[in-house]
Amino acid sequence: MDQLANLMDGFAAVLTPMNLLWVVVGCLLGTAVGVLPGLGSAMAVALLLPVTFALDPIGAFIMFAGIYYGGLFGDSTTAILMNTPGNSTAIASTFEGHRMAKRGRASQALATAAIGAFTGGLLATILVVFFAPILADLATVFGPAEYFALAVAAFLATSAVVADSVVKGLAALGIGLALALVGIDAISGAARYTFDIPSMLDGIDIVVITVGLLAVGEVLHVASRIHKDPAATAMQIGKRPYLSGPEFREALPAWLRGASFGVPFGAIPAGGAEIPTFLAFGLERRLDQRSGNPKFGTGAIRGLAAPEAAANATAGSAMGSLLALGLPTSATAAIMLAAFQQYGMQPGPLLFDRNADLVWALLASLFIGMIVLLIINLPFAPMWAKLLLIPKPYLYAGITVFAVLGVYAASSSITDLVLLILIGLLGYVLRRYGLPLAPVLIAVILGPLAETSLRRTLAISEGHVGALFDSPVSLSLYGLILLGLGWMVWSRLRQRASADI
Repeated sequence: MDQLANLMDGFAAVLTPMNLLWVVVGCLLGTAVGVLPGLGSAMAVALLLPVTFALDPIGAFIMFAGIYYGGLFGDSTTAILMNTPGNSTAIASTFEGHRMAKRGRASQALATAAIGAFTGGLLATILVVFFAPILADLATVFGPAEYFALAVAAFLATSAVVADSVVKGLAALGIGLALALVGIDAISGAARYTFDIPSMLDGIDIVVITVGLLAVGEVLHVASRIHKDPAATAMQIGKRPYLSGPEFREALPAWLRGASFGVPFGAIPAGGAEIPTFLAFGLERRLDQRSGNPKFGTGAIRGLAAPEAAANATAGSAMGSLLALGLPTSATAAIMLAAFQQYGMQPGPLLFDRNADLVWALLASLFIGMIVLLIINLPFAPMWAKLLLIPKPYLYAGITVFAVLGVYAASSSITDLVLLILIGLLGYVLRRYGLPLAPVLIAVILGPLAETSLRRTLAISEGHVGALFDSPVSLSLYGLILLGLGWMVWSRLRQRASADI
């Protein structure tokens, strides 16, 4: 029970008028920056880092707690309303969340995201408080072979589960892997597919790909059909800023399932919350297909609830991994690590002994920050949803302007703007021919991890392929892959047999 006593001491340090003010300010600033397309939660923490230098360490990190979760909520706001996620962690929220907005349920979608963020973050933070050493131990069992198996599982789950057609899913996966190969090879140092353009040596930024495929591609798709299908572009907002009883009961299991995906992934350096959000979305889609009344594709609340809970649960357990092990498992956590070092502190096992007052105050402020965000954002959901009342030409022109400004602000590169347009055209073509976007995005995000992990495993084992299957974790992941593929083939054959009858 030492953890509980220390947490109470943390609450005592945080629950002062000035510190509560910093939490509220952090939540507001984080949400405001996170809402801007192309910036997102990691950029919110990076941009607002200098603001906290004038504060004492406890005040600074209390404010960071609000920025941390506020930015995540801002990411999902634009994902739902404009089909433009502020960060790659909100990509999975666009699929059903934006459909809810287009069907006049924008306020309910934002409320679902807010409650999901609260649920996932709360469960993860509770586990961090009591089980931080266990989460840290989980991170140490993953080596290159395990990361490769994890990436393969994510590839197949996204291509075969999220996509309606396996062939289309694999084609989209190949496109994403091709985009991920651009830049300098991490192992050999050779330049690949850069066309002798120096600014492409670092590869194509994930912000450029995400904004291009989802935002610019959506704008071009809507523009191409605005005279053919005008009713599809007319959006209304809901006036009810809360969920009804049936909606809440439908979303609750998805929130819990999503959080169960997010908590373990936050403890391992797999690049962020992309994997658990896609896996949570894929699970809900499969459960929906087995139900008697499928809703996915029309704005299913469970398709938004699960990824939101997964993303924020990952953020919560990532904070535990950072504090307990000194291991930043996401871009935002890496910026937080820099913030700790700015104050002369090194996260890790000794941090709980040397700076216990700061650590427990930070953990307490995470709880308070989530409550403040819920209080702030639930009543304001209809206000955010009124963005959809902007006339469509102005709305989509504004999305394009913000997308271009966000990409240029992140890199100040004309090459990135050209790539943004080209990838936007690619996004339009994918929509035009019915290829799913999720496999492209997950391949871009996890492609470098999969390639590097595979080559490191083979290098360590001197080319012995069996090294990929040596550990129990790898074997378990491959076993789950085979079970999933077998179940998918069996279900497809059963559907085909029932259709022939």
